[in-house]
Amino acid sequence: MMALAAVSQDVLGKQLEHGMRALGLETSNEVRQRLLQHLELLDKWNRVHNLTSIRDRAKAVSVHILDSLTIVPYLQGKRLLDAGSGAGYPGIPIALVKPDIEVDLLDSNHKKCAFLRQAVAELGLKNVQIVCERLESWRPSERFDCVVSRAVAEIAEVIGLVHHLLAPGGVIAAMKGLHPFEEIERIPPGYRVRQVHALTVPGLDAKRHLVLIERA
Repeated sequence: MMALAAVSQDVLGKQLEHGMRALGLETSNEVRQRLLQHLELLDKWNRVHNLTSIRDRAKAVSVHILDSLTIVPYLQGKRLLDAGSGAGYPGIPIALVKPDIEVDLLDSNHKKCAFLRQAVAELGLKNVQIVCERLESWRPSERFDCVVSRAVAEIAEVIGLVHHLLAPGGVIAAMKGLHPFEEIERIPPGYRVRQVHALTVPGLDAKRHLVLIERA
């Protein structure tokens, strides 16, 4: 059993290394091991708490880690909010590969926040804070240069939830599957699309897009 587990981790490590190289992200082996450590911890918690529907670790490398990291080239500023972080994606992978960015992981689910606290402690992440609050009611002392939303809600609803958290000149980064033409048409007055980026996730045969939204 130990040998099988070791081979499995080695295979996952190679998959992650190749995927990150395809994304143009050069990181240390230590960072990759911590990314996989987060995944392993999620797997353990998932047996009891059902934090994610993805059970296959090889699939999770693409669906969770690499999908999260596709947006790294398009991030801006030094303060980032992962709005509705869930199991820590995309916030924890971003925090690991961009240690110079301060990342807040926000979720209103206490079970998920307990997992996030455990993950941050075990990974030794000094640039991450956990916030167990509702987006619409949280009032931090300092606003964010970038607010990331990954499959939280439709773009117009996300804007309504996070508009008070956005710093002047900041952007909302909405991670989507297919190009959200109809959602973009429903963006409320006072906001506009800065850019839409088509993303390719290594190992994942699915459409991905990042919509960057700013105040008009």
